[in-house]
Amino acid sequence: MEFFRIKRDIPFMRYAMVFNIISMAFFVVAVAFIAVRGLAFSIEFTGGTVMEVSYSQSAPLERVRSTVVGMGYADAQVQNFGSSRDLLIRLPLRGADSNSQAQKVFEEIKLIEEGNPAQLRRVEYVGPQIGEELAFDGMVALAFVIVGIMIYLAMRFEWKFAVAAIVANLHDVVIILGFFAAFQWEFSLSVLAAILAVLGYSVNESVVVADRIRENFRRIRKASVPGVIDNAITRTMSRTIITHGTTETMVLAMLIFGGPVLFYFALALTIGIVFGIYSSIFVMSPITLWLGIKREDLVKPMKKQDDVIG
Repeated sequence: MEFFRIKRDIPFMRYAMVFNIISMAFFVVAVAFIAVRGLAFSIEFTGGTVMEVSYSQSAPLERVRSTVVGMGYADAQVQNFGSSRDLLIRLPLRGADSNSQAQKVFEEIKLIEEGNPAQLRRVEYVGPQIGEELAFDGMVALAFVIVGIMIYLAMRFEWKFAVAAIVANLHDVVIILGFFAAFQWEFSLSVLAAILAVLGYSVNESVVVADRIRENFRRIRKASVPGVIDNAITRTMSRTIITHGTTETMVLAMLIFGGPVLFYFALALTIGIVFGIYSSIFVMSPITLWLGIKREDLVKPMKKQDDVIG
Protein backbone atom coordinates (compact mmCIF):
# COMPACT_ATOMS: atom_id res chain seq x y z
CA MET A 1 0.00 0.00 0.00
CA GLU A 2 1.29 3.46 -0.95
CA PHE A 3 -0.49 6.71 -0.12
CA PHE A 4 2.17 8.62 -2.02
CA ARG A 5 5.15 7.87 -4.21
CA ILE A 6 8.46 9.74 -4.18
CA LYS A 7 9.40 10.07 -7.84
CA ARG A 8 13.07 10.98 -7.44
CA ASP A 9 15.49 8.92 -5.39
CA ILE A 10 16.68 10.60 -2.20
CA PRO A 11 20.52 10.47 -2.01
CA PHE A 12 20.74 8.93 1.45
CA MET A 13 24.17 7.37 0.89
CA ARG A 14 25.65 10.76 0.01
CA TYR A 15 25.24 11.80 3.65
CA ALA A 16 25.90 8.40 5.18
CA MET A 17 29.29 9.37 6.65
CA VAL A 18 27.90 12.47 8.37
CA PHE A 19 25.01 10.58 9.95
CA ASN A 20 27.26 7.72 11.02
CA ILE A 21 29.52 10.19 12.81
CA ILE A 22 26.43 11.51 14.60
CA SER A 23 25.40 7.94 15.40
CA MET A 24 28.83 7.16 16.78
CA ALA A 25 28.68 10.27 18.99
CA PHE A 26 25.27 9.20 20.34
CA PHE A 27 26.59 5.69 20.88
CA VAL A 28 29.68 6.84 22.80
CA VAL A 29 27.63 9.19 25.00
CA ALA A 30 25.11 6.42 25.72
CA VAL A 31 27.88 3.97 26.68
CA ALA A 32 29.44 6.63 28.91
CA PHE A 33 26.16 7.19 30.78
CA ILE A 34 25.64 3.44 31.18
CA ALA A 35 29.19 3.00 32.52
CA VAL A 36 29.20 6.05 34.83
CA ARG A 37 25.62 6.29 36.09
CA GLY A 38 24.37 2.76 35.50
CA LEU A 39 20.74 1.69 35.23
CA ALA A 40 18.11 2.35 37.90
CA PHE A 41 16.95 -1.25 38.27
CA SER A 42 13.48 -1.97 39.64
CA ILE A 43 12.88 -4.32 42.55
CA GLU A 44 12.58 -7.29 40.16
CA PHE A 45 16.35 -6.95 39.81
CA THR A 46 17.44 -5.41 43.13
CA GLY A 47 15.06 -7.00 45.62
CA GLY A 48 12.23 -5.48 47.64
CA THR A 49 8.81 -5.93 49.18
CA VAL A 50 5.61 -6.90 47.40
CA MET A 51 2.29 -6.12 49.15
CA GLU A 52 -1.21 -7.13 48.11
CA VAL A 53 -3.90 -4.87 49.59
CA SER A 54 -7.65 -5.29 49.16
CA TYR A 55 -10.28 -2.58 49.73
CA SER A 56 -13.96 -3.14 50.41
CA GLN A 57 -14.83 -0.85 47.51
CA SER A 58 -12.94 0.42 44.48
CA ALA A 59 -9.36 1.13 45.52
CA PRO A 60 -8.24 4.81 45.60
CA LEU A 61 -5.28 4.11 43.33
CA GLU A 62 -3.97 7.65 42.85
CA ARG A 63 -4.30 8.57 46.55
CA VAL A 64 -2.46 5.42 47.58
CA ARG A 65 0.26 6.10 45.03
CA SER A 66 0.76 9.70 46.20
CA THR A 67 0.83 8.56 49.85
CA VAL A 68 3.47 5.91 49.17
CA VAL A 69 5.57 8.41 47.21
CA GLY A 70 5.17 10.90 50.06
CA MET A 71 6.69 8.34 52.45
CA GLY A 72 9.90 8.49 50.42
CA TYR A 73 9.30 5.64 47.98
CA ALA A 74 9.47 7.65 44.76
CA ASP A 75 10.28 4.53 42.72
CA ALA A 76 7.50 2.39 44.21
CA GLN A 77 4.99 0.72 41.90
CA VAL A 78 1.28 0.84 42.72
CA GLN A 79 -1.18 -0.83 40.36
CA ASN A 80 -4.50 -2.64 40.26
CA PHE A 81 -4.23 -6.37 40.65
CA GLY A 82 -7.02 -8.71 39.57
CA SER A 83 -9.90 -6.29 40.21
CA SER A 84 -10.52 -2.60 40.88
CA ARG A 85 -10.60 -3.32 44.63
CA ASP A 86 -7.16 -4.96 44.83
CA LEU A 87 -3.80 -3.21 44.69
CA LEU A 88 -0.30 -4.57 44.22
CA ILE A 89 2.40 -2.40 45.80
CA ARG A 90 6.10 -2.96 45.11
CA LEU A 91 8.56 -1.26 47.46
CA PRO A 92 12.36 -1.17 47.28
CA LEU A 93 13.82 -2.51 50.53
CA ARG A 94 15.41 0.28 52.57
CA GLY A 95 16.93 -0.43 55.94
CA ALA A 96 14.08 -2.12 57.82
CA ASP A 97 13.05 -5.72 57.25
CA SER A 98 10.31 -6.57 54.81
CA ASN A 99 7.47 -7.09 57.30
CA SER A 100 8.02 -3.90 59.29
CA GLN A 101 8.37 -1.89 56.08
CA ALA A 102 5.09 -3.28 54.74
CA GLN A 103 3.33 -2.67 58.06
CA LYS A 104 4.37 1.00 58.12
CA VAL A 105 3.08 1.55 54.60
CA PHE A 106 -0.15 -0.31 55.33
CA GLU A 107 -0.83 1.82 58.41
CA GLU A 108 -0.70 4.91 56.19
CA ILE A 109 -3.00 3.63 53.48
CA LYS A 110 -5.53 1.37 55.22
CA LEU A 111 -7.88 4.25 56.17
CA ILE A 112 -6.89 6.61 53.37
CA GLU A 113 -10.52 6.80 52.21
CA GLU A 114 -13.35 7.08 54.73
CA GLY A 115 -15.78 4.16 54.61
CA ASN A 116 -13.43 2.11 52.45
CA PRO A 117 -11.07 0.22 54.78
CA ALA A 118 -8.20 -1.86 53.42
CA GLN A 119 -7.03 -5.35 54.26
CA LEU A 120 -3.46 -6.59 53.92
CA ARG A 121 -3.65 -9.88 52.03
CA ARG A 122 0.00 -10.87 51.71
CA VAL A 123 3.56 -9.61 52.01
CA GLU A 124 6.43 -11.18 50.07
CA TYR A 125 10.10 -10.38 49.87
CA VAL A 126 11.82 -10.55 46.49
CA GLY A 127 15.47 -11.15 47.27
CA PRO A 128 18.45 -9.89 45.28
CA GLN A 129 19.33 -13.47 44.28
CA ILE A 130 16.06 -13.64 42.38
CA GLY A 131 16.93 -10.28 40.87
CA GLU A 132 20.29 -11.58 39.69
CA GLU A 133 18.59 -14.61 38.15
CA LEU A 134 16.11 -12.38 36.31
CA ALA A 135 18.94 -10.17 35.03
CA PHE A 136 20.88 -13.20 33.81
CA ASP A 137 17.82 -14.70 32.11
CA GLY A 138 17.14 -11.34 30.45
CA MET A 139 20.67 -11.15 29.07
CA VAL A 140 20.45 -14.74 27.82
CA ALA A 141 17.16 -13.93 26.05
CA LEU A 142 18.77 -10.87 24.46
CA ALA A 143 21.77 -12.94 23.29
CA PHE A 144 19.51 -15.60 21.74
CA VAL A 145 17.53 -12.91 19.90
CA ILE A 146 20.72 -11.38 18.48
CA VAL A 147 22.17 -14.72 17.37
CA GLY A 148 18.85 -15.79 15.85
CA ILE A 149 18.57 -12.56 13.88
CA MET A 150 22.10 -12.94 12.51
CA ILE A 151 21.50 -16.55 11.42
CA TYR A 152 18.19 -15.64 9.78
CA LEU A 153 19.59 -12.70 7.81
CA ALA A 154 22.72 -14.60 6.78
CA MET A 155 20.61 -17.46 5.43
CA ARG A 156 17.98 -15.31 3.73
CA PHE A 157 20.27 -12.64 2.28
CA GLU A 158 24.03 -12.49 2.84
CA TRP A 159 26.38 -12.31 5.84
CA LYS A 160 27.11 -8.64 5.16
CA PHE A 161 23.45 -7.82 5.75
CA ALA A 162 23.52 -9.89 8.96
CA VAL A 163 26.51 -7.99 10.35
CA ALA A 164 25.10 -4.59 9.33
CA ALA A 165 21.64 -5.34 10.78
CA ILE A 166 23.05 -6.50 14.12
CA VAL A 167 25.25 -3.41 14.42
CA ALA A 168 22.19 -1.26 13.69
CA ASN A 169 20.00 -3.15 16.17
CA LEU A 170 22.62 -3.03 18.92
CA HIS A 171 22.92 0.70 18.20
CA ASP A 172 19.19 1.01 18.99
CA VAL A 173 19.47 -1.04 22.20
CA VAL A 174 22.44 0.93 23.51
CA ILE A 175 20.72 4.24 22.73
CA ILE A 176 17.63 3.14 24.71
CA LEU A 177 19.79 2.01 27.64
CA GLY A 178 21.70 5.30 27.41
CA PHE A 179 18.49 7.30 27.81
CA PHE A 180 17.46 5.22 30.83
CA ALA A 181 20.90 5.62 32.41
CA ALA A 182 21.13 9.36 31.70
CA PHE A 183 17.75 10.22 33.22
CA GLN A 184 17.76 7.36 35.77
CA TRP A 185 14.41 6.07 34.58
CA GLU A 186 13.37 2.83 36.21
CA PHE A 187 14.57 -0.24 34.32
CA SER A 188 12.09 -3.06 34.89
CA LEU A 189 11.19 -6.34 33.22
CA SER A 190 8.59 -4.53 31.11
CA VAL A 191 11.34 -2.24 29.77
CA LEU A 192 13.45 -5.31 28.97
CA ALA A 193 10.45 -6.73 27.11
CA ALA A 194 10.17 -3.45 25.19
CA ILE A 195 13.84 -3.68 24.17
CA LEU A 196 13.34 -7.23 22.89
CA ALA A 197 10.29 -5.98 20.97
CA VAL A 198 12.35 -3.14 19.48
CA LEU A 199 14.94 -5.67 18.29
CA GLY A 200 12.29 -7.58 16.39
CA TYR A 201 10.65 -4.41 15.11
CA SER A 202 13.94 -2.91 13.95
CA VAL A 203 15.09 -6.06 12.19
CA ASN A 204 11.77 -6.15 10.33
CA GLU A 205 12.57 -2.74 8.85
CA SER A 206 16.08 -3.95 7.98
CA VAL A 207 14.64 -7.03 6.24
CA VAL A 208 12.30 -4.88 4.15
CA VAL A 209 15.16 -2.62 3.03
CA ALA A 210 17.45 -5.60 2.35
CA ASP A 211 14.76 -7.35 0.32
CA ARG A 212 14.22 -4.22 -1.78
CA ILE A 213 17.99 -3.89 -2.34
CA ARG A 214 18.13 -7.48 -3.60
CA GLU A 215 15.17 -6.84 -5.87
CA ASN A 216 16.84 -3.70 -7.23
CA PHE A 217 20.03 -5.58 -8.06
CA ARG A 218 17.92 -7.83 -10.29
CA ARG A 219 15.81 -5.01 -11.75
CA ILE A 220 18.28 -2.11 -12.14
CA ARG A 221 21.39 -3.61 -13.70
CA LYS A 222 23.26 -0.46 -14.71
CA ALA A 223 22.91 1.51 -11.47
CA SER A 224 25.76 1.88 -8.99
CA VAL A 225 25.54 0.18 -5.59
CA PRO A 226 24.83 3.50 -3.75
CA GLY A 227 22.17 4.27 -6.34
CA VAL A 228 20.56 0.85 -5.82
CA ILE A 229 20.47 1.41 -2.04
CA ASP A 230 19.08 4.95 -2.39
CA ASN A 231 16.32 3.67 -4.66
CA ALA A 232 15.50 0.82 -2.27
CA ILE A 233 15.14 3.14 0.73
CA THR A 234 13.16 5.71 -1.25
CA ARG A 235 10.72 3.06 -2.52
CA THR A 236 10.08 1.84 1.04
CA MET A 237 9.47 5.34 2.49
CA SER A 238 5.70 5.20 2.01
CA ARG A 239 5.48 1.85 3.79
CA THR A 240 7.80 3.09 6.55
CA ILE A 241 5.73 6.20 7.23
CA ILE A 242 2.44 4.26 7.28
CA THR A 243 3.71 1.35 9.40
CA HIS A 244 5.78 3.30 11.91
CA GLY A 245 3.28 6.15 12.04
CA THR A 246 0.38 3.90 13.03
CA THR A 247 2.54 1.96 15.51
CA GLU A 248 3.89 5.14 17.07
CA THR A 249 0.34 6.49 17.44
CA MET A 250 -0.63 3.44 19.49
CA VAL A 251 2.56 3.62 21.59
CA LEU A 252 2.07 7.34 22.25
CA ALA A 253 -1.47 6.58 23.43
CA MET A 254 0.00 4.13 25.96
CA LEU A 255 2.64 6.67 26.93
CA ILE A 256 0.13 9.47 27.57
CA PHE A 257 -2.91 7.58 28.85
CA GLY A 258 -1.49 4.27 30.09
CA GLY A 259 -0.49 5.57 33.51
CA PRO A 260 2.67 4.84 35.52
CA VAL A 261 2.48 1.08 34.96
CA LEU A 262 2.92 1.36 31.18
CA PHE A 263 4.86 4.63 31.05
CA TYR A 264 8.45 3.37 30.87
CA PHE A 265 7.45 0.42 28.68
CA ALA A 266 5.88 2.82 26.17
CA LEU A 267 8.79 5.25 26.52
CA ALA A 268 11.32 2.56 25.61
CA LEU A 269 9.20 1.59 22.60
CA THR A 270 8.92 5.22 21.49
CA ILE A 271 12.68 5.73 21.57
CA GLY A 272 13.27 2.37 19.89
CA ILE A 273 10.85 2.99 17.03
CA VAL A 274 12.34 6.41 16.23
CA PHE A 275 15.92 5.17 16.28
CA GLY A 276 14.92 1.94 14.53
CA ILE A 277 13.87 3.93 11.47
CA TYR A 278 17.05 5.98 11.67
CA SER A 279 19.39 3.00 12.04
CA SER A 280 17.82 1.06 9.16
CA ILE A 281 18.54 3.96 6.82
CA PHE A 282 21.72 5.57 8.15
CA VAL A 283 23.43 2.71 9.99
CA MET A 284 22.55 -0.63 8.40
CA SER A 285 22.55 0.49 4.76
CA PRO A 286 25.90 2.36 4.85
CA ILE A 287 27.61 -0.49 6.71
CA THR A 288 26.33 -2.91 4.08
CA LEU A 289 27.79 -0.60 1.43
CA TRP A 290 31.14 -0.30 3.21
CA LEU A 291 31.37 -4.07 3.65
CA GLY A 292 31.40 -4.28 -0.14
CA ILE A 293 27.96 -5.62 -1.01
CA LYS A 294 27.61 -6.18 -4.75
CA ARG A 295 25.21 -7.62 -7.26
CA GLU A 296 26.96 -11.00 -7.38
CA ASP A 297 26.38 -11.48 -3.62
CA LEU A 298 22.60 -11.50 -4.02
CA VAL A 299 21.89 -12.34 -7.65
CA LYS A 300 23.27 -15.60 -8.97
CA PRO A 301 24.60 -15.23 -12.54
CA MET A 302 22.50 -17.00 -15.15
CA LYS A 303 24.14 -20.01 -16.72
CA LYS A 304 24.79 -19.91 -20.44
CA GLN A 305 22.65 -22.19 -22.56
CA ASP A 306 25.71 -24.13 -23.79
CA ASP A 307 26.74 -24.86 -20.21
CA VAL A 308 23.25 -26.12 -19.41
CA ILE A 309 23.20 -28.42 -22.48
CA GLY A 310 26.71 -29.67 -21.79
